[in-house]
Amino acid sequence: YLAMAMAVRALMERRVERIVLTRPAVEAGEKLGFLPGDLAEKVNPYLRPLYDALHDMMDYDRAQQLIARGSIEVAPLAFMRGRTLNDCFAILDEAQNSTTEQMKMFLTRLGFGSKAVITGDVTQTDLPTGRTSGLADAARVLDGLDGIAFCRFRDEDVVRHPLVARIIRAYDRRDAAREAAASAEPESPPDDE
Repeated sequence: YLAMAMAVRALMERRVERIVLTRPAVEAGEKLGFLPGDLAEKVNPYLRPLYDALHDMMDYDRAQQLIARGSIEVAPLAFMRGRTLNDCFAILDEAQNSTTEQMKMFLTRLGFGSKAVITGDVTQTDLPTGRTSGLADAARVLDGLDGIAFCRFRDEDVVRHPLVARIIRAYDRRDAAREAAASAEPESPPDDE
């Protein structure tokens, strides 16, 4: 949400020529299966949260005008390969669901006069078991690199219903207890053969 506000402000102040919004097409838990329609209709459900945030920042007609003239582009992450994003404000949303390869691909699309903001929550990864989150990997690889900054929010930074912060704290306590229990388990003795 904050990234969208920054992007809209940069566009309105003419500091960038366009906004590029993208996110990985990963389902949260349940599989939707085959989706009918053309490409736009297939990817729209994945991009809907980006449209929601955009419409919170400006009225629907203005947003549609900017989309129609290409000043705002919403595209799936899978279609970023081969592009160079010049003079734009690029947002990769739900980046915890990007793979390490997708994250590297996105980060290397950045062109001249551009800024990229990557958002996500590594505690809400929907990748298959065993896949490393591109966001978690990028945080390890790029931490301390000049020109890169990380902003980590806590439960008290939640701007949704006040109950949401308490829900997050409850899950954090449960996860901490699980980790403590797992680390307290004695190691299995080696097999004597």
